[in-house]
Amino acid sequence: MARTWRPPASRWWQDRLGYLRFGFAIFGAVLIWRLFTLQVLQHGFYVALADDQHQFSQQLDPERGEILVRDRQSATGYYPLATNRTLHLLYAVPKQIRNPTATASALAPYVTIPEADLLKRLAKPNDLYEPIQHYLTDDQQQTIAVLKLPGLYFSDESTRYYPERTTGSQLIGFVGFDHDRRVGRYGLEGSFETELGGRRGQITAEKDASGQLIATAAQFWSPAQDGADLILTIDRTIEFEACRRLNEAVLKHGADSGSLVIMDPTTGAIYALCGSPDFDPNSYNTVTDLERFTNSVTQEPYEPGSVFKPVTMAAAINEEAVTPETTYTDTGQVQVGSYTIKNSDGKAHGAQTMTAVLEESLNTGAIFAMNQIGPEKFQRYVTAFGFGQPTGIEVDERPGNVATLATGREIYATTASFGQGVTVTPLQLAAAFSVFANGGQLVRPYVVEKIRHSDGREVVSQPRVVRQVISPKTAATISAMLVRVVQNGHGQRAGVPGYFVAGKTGTAQIPDPATGTYHSDQTIGTFAGFAPVDDPKFVMVVKLVRPRDVQFAESSAAPLFGELARFLLSYFGVPPTESPNP
Repeated sequence: MARTWRPPASRWWQDRLGYLRFGFAIFGAVLIWRLFTLQVLQHGFYVALADDQHQFSQQLDPERGEILVRDRQSATGYYPLATNRTLHLLYAVPKQIRNPTATASALAPYVTIPEADLLKRLAKPNDLYEPIQHYLTDDQQQTIAVLKLPGLYFSDESTRYYPERTTGSQLIGFVGFDHDRRVGRYGLEGSFETELGGRRGQITAEKDASGQLIATAAQFWSPAQDGADLILTIDRTIEFEACRRLNEAVLKHGADSGSLVIMDPTTGAIYALCGSPDFDPNSYNTVTDLERFTNSVTQEPYEPGSVFKPVTMAAAINEEAVTPETTYTDTGQVQVGSYTIKNSDGKAHGAQTMTAVLEESLNTGAIFAMNQIGPEKFQRYVTAFGFGQPTGIEVDERPGNVATLATGREIYATTASFGQGVTVTPLQLAAAFSVFANGGQLVRPYVVEKIRHSDGREVVSQPRVVRQVISPKTAATISAMLVRVVQNGHGQRAGVPGYFVAGKTGTAQIPDPATGTYHSDQTIGTFAGFAPVDDPKFVMVVKLVRPRDVQFAESSAAPLFGELARFLLSYFGVPPTESPNP
């Protein structure tokens, strides 16, 4: 019988043991790699997953601060132009809706979504959440709730609310969204986002297997810090009247736009600031022309025209180079190199005083006054009046440009003397005219009276004198000359019977960038002034861009100034003067 050969027992076991060792080695390597992957490479993922299961974390949103204005009729003395209110989100749980067609038909009249689109949202049998309509009022919420439609629910949501709608909108701005966070845009909402927005808080805690918070586990809590309130120098009544009348004037004259600012000339406090056309911050997302968001009083420099002449005259009088009675011969034009400068009426007026220069708004007279002190001194005064620099007001501003005067070229000083070739903002003009009304002192305009923090701290703004620009005597002299402009000159329609009103018109042609010249039929009308001249309660600048029915400011900006001056003198309780004698 043949015997079958097999390897020796020891070798056979050694081979099997080798295979087993090899298998364990492979398994060990895989296990080690897996542990390395879980504990090192994917450590963050599993920590986050564990946190999601065992840790509760929630951001705490602060309450946004209010923006308030002065209000004589309110018990508190203030009224909110920007506040917060709780509205309602309507949402659906489509999985609970048995008849989406009937539900969509019943709901459609009460929401802004077309019925067909509404049906698409509701006809999702496995959907557990579908937002339908944001920001429903209490009345809208109650009306829909009465329908008792299955699968529809409400939740509260806070939103920014502007009770006065369009009034002061370019000053206030609005609150929009940056991803999931509400942030201020434009105006005070944007400039004071840090103060108004407050600071988010957070709560973090451990949860047990049932999802309940573990009281003994480590917890982190950082409370939200509510935003600060801004209390403005704006007077609600003056703001409303100013904005309303500005809108009416823009419509009446078919103007492209308008701007208006009213200021206390002794402190710089802004009583009213308006732009037209404006917008409703409650529905800012419906605005298609982004220019409506721009604060035209502080961010739209323009060539002012003859309203700049009192600045030129003040410089010459302060340097004692001329007096109101100084005369010159007006030939109707001035030659500067190859340039011929003419009066706006194209006429020669013969011998004229400096007072008549302002009354008749003679370009040649402004040039004469400037030449008595020279371009260099003239430039220093223009800068001292605050032109070419920010005023320091708390909202975004784009100051005008007077840089051409620094070149020393005679033509630039010549045209600037009557307000061409330099640009200014209405706010800069208001600050400059406050110099005449305030004994020669330039004050910083401001609109935020105080910031009231959520912990009770208050930061109060203080009026600030920037510099003494001209002497009190010069200021009084210019003021008297400007009264004559209103009594006898082109500013008569800005006057108020029984009161001394000081002011000056400005009709500026609009530059044409394509040709480098000026449009002959397109103008900007400005009137700047203050009243009463012996104790000014306000300084005001009004501006109308491209009025269609009239050409000169005496027929557009001046009447608007006069209407508001009459209202303001009555509002401030200023009695009329019995015997006019400036």
